[in-house]
Amino acid sequence: MEREFANKVVLVTGAASGIGKATALVFAEQGANVVVADIGSDGCDATVELIKAAGGNALAITADISDETAVRSMLDSTIKHYGRLDHACNNAGILGSMLPLTADYSVDTFDKVIAVNLRGTWLCMKYEIPLLLKSGGTIVNTASIAGLVGFPTLSAYVAGKHGILGLTKTAALEYATQNIRINAVCPGGVRTPMAGFTGENDAAAEAASAQYAPNGRVAEPEEIADAIMWLSSNRSSYVNGHGLVVDAGSTVR
Repeated sequence: MEREFANKVVLVTGAASGIGKATALVFAEQGANVVVADIGSDGCDATVELIKAAGGNALAITADISDETAVRSMLDSTIKHYGRLDHACNNAGILGSMLPLTADYSVDTFDKVIAVNLRGTWLCMKYEIPLLLKSGGTIVNTASIAGLVGFPTLSAYVAGKHGILGLTKTAALEYATQNIRINAVCPGGVRTPMAGFTGENDAAAEAASAQYAPNGRVAEPEEIADAIMWLSSNRSSYVNGHGLVVDAGSTVR
C-alpha cells in the first residue's frame, strides 16, 4: 500500500529536536521528502541521518527563521533540491524568560521571542504560500495552549502564540479558495528540551508539566507529530483555520 505522503515535499522548521524532529521522522516514514530546518546544523544533520538510516530522503538546512534572508534562502534551497513544496510545518520557536512578571520583562528578550515565534512564523508563511499556490498544499503552524489562555511570567511567549493563531486564521481565509489549507496545533505539556527534558532533572520537568494535564502525564512528541500529520493530510480536507488542541483536556477545566 502506498504511503500517505509518498513523493510529497515537506518542510519542517525546528526539526533538530522535540516536536519538529518527531514530525520530520513521521513524515519520512510515510514517504515524504523532508526538508529538515533548524538554527543549528548539528541537530539538523542528526535528524537527517535518522531519516536516511530508515531508508527515507531528507535535506538539512540551517536557518534562523527570524531572518528574512535566511527564510527566503531556505525556501529557495527547497525548490532547488526538490523542485516543489507540498506541505509546511512551521514549528520553530523559543520560550524566552520564565520568571519576570509582565512589567519586569526585558525589552530585548520580549523582542527576541516575538521575532522568532511570531515574526518568524509569518516570514515562513510569506515565502511558503507563493510556492503552495502553484499546486496546492497545507501549512500547519505550531502554536500552544499558551495561544488560548494566559500563563503568568510568560508574557512574550503567550503573546506570540496568540499571534500565531491570528495569523493562521487570517491566512486560512485569504487562501481558502486557492487549494491551500492553513491550520495550527496547540500542544499542552510535551516531553521536549524546551520544556526542560534535557536528560538532567527530567523528573522535575515531568512534575512541572504533568500538573496541568488531567491525565497526569506529559505528551510524547510523536503524539503532537501525529496531529500535525493529520492536519496536513487529505483526511482533514474540510478543516481550515483551526487550532487543534492536543492537551489531554488541560484547557477545558
